Amino acid sequence: MTLADARPGDTVTVRKVAGKGPTMRRIMDMGITKGCSINIRKIAPLGDPMEVTVRGYELSLRKADASTILVEK
Repeated sequence: MTLADARPGDTVTVRKVAGKGPTMRRIMDMGITKGCSINIRKIAPLGDPMEVTVRGYELSLRKADASTILVEK
């Protein structure tokens, strides 16, 4: 399952960041790394972006970026 598939209220654990190049680097620089916990706070009415809490701060991610992050519940 990817982060884009998670629903508001879910707490998931990152298994792998599957992006490439600068996209993967940017996601990892935001604190999303293997093993970290992510709480899905809200998803915008049209589905993009989504707001998550990671490492104690709120972060907005586009669905395209969230779909490169493999997670498990």
